[in-house]
Amino acid sequence: MTDFISANLPYLLGGISVGGQYALIAIGYTMVYGILRLINFAHGDIFTVAGFLMVYMSATMPIGVSLPLTIALTVLLGFLVERAAYKPLRDAPRMSIMISAIGVSYLLQNLMWYVTGGLAKQYPRLPWISDSVTIFTATTKMVTLVTPVLTLALVVALVQLINHSRIGMAMRAVSKDFETAKLMGIKIDRVISITFIIGSFLAAVGSALYFTNYTAVTPTVGAMPGLKAFVAAVFGGIGSIPGAVIGAFLIGVSENIIKALGLTTFSDAFTFALLILILIFKPTGLFGEAAHDKV
Repeated sequence: MTDFISANLPYLLGGISVGGQYALIAIGYTMVYGILRLINFAHGDIFTVAGFLMVYMSATMPIGVSLPLTIALTVLLGFLVERAAYKPLRDAPRMSIMISAIGVSYLLQNLMWYVTGGLAKQYPRLPWISDSVTIFTATTKMVTLVTPVLTLALVVALVQLINHSRIGMAMRAVSKDFETAKLMGIKIDRVISITFIIGSFLAAVGSALYFTNYTAVTPTVGAMPGLKAFVAAVFGGIGSIPGAVIGAFLIGVSENIIKALGLTTFSDAFTFALLILILIFKPTGLFGEAAHDKV
């Protein structure tokens, strides 16, 4: 029994940890979709930019300065992306906005290729959360334990913000009926900008946690976590924050169980097979509501 726990506990803990990291990214997808009905394809690239920012700034600054500055600059990037690429298309067809999102994604990727030469960069070691810890007989990094706790704390804080603040009330109103909210005097542009700011903040935090475990940062490294976070958002019901979090943890644990069974090659395939099944049998996800376009 001890040998079984020793062999499989790291996979379970790792699944919970990576699920928390997916959750932080997935919330950004689900919040933007809930308000704009837009899949922000550049979200995974913003996550990657946060990794590179930390790599370069930690080379010249202490971690205590470079980490908060990285988060602040990532938030600024998310805000600028919304203002430059999405705000001018507010009244355009959804297809135009979606194409703009794909364009921003490739623009950020190519800028990262240009700056880094396509070479992998080593993420800096973060104090304390990079330390090893032993649980029963399993050895893992402290970040594995910190991630789910921090994720749940941020989710609780976000839910409180949405349910018990004026900006949260405005977000819910815009999510329910964009045009009516505009007629009621709600500052739509402000609400959308704050949504992107929150999503980028969570992506930056998720980036720090993710790259503490997977320390090689490349221009395309955010693609797979971004896609899996998107699947988590769809699985939970895109537009639902609790759904995105539950979906992310389920995917993180499931793919690590598959690895524990010796089927590592199929762990990614499982995630995308799950996406296909969801879209076939329950397109709105676990907690999503059917969207009805007005005509």
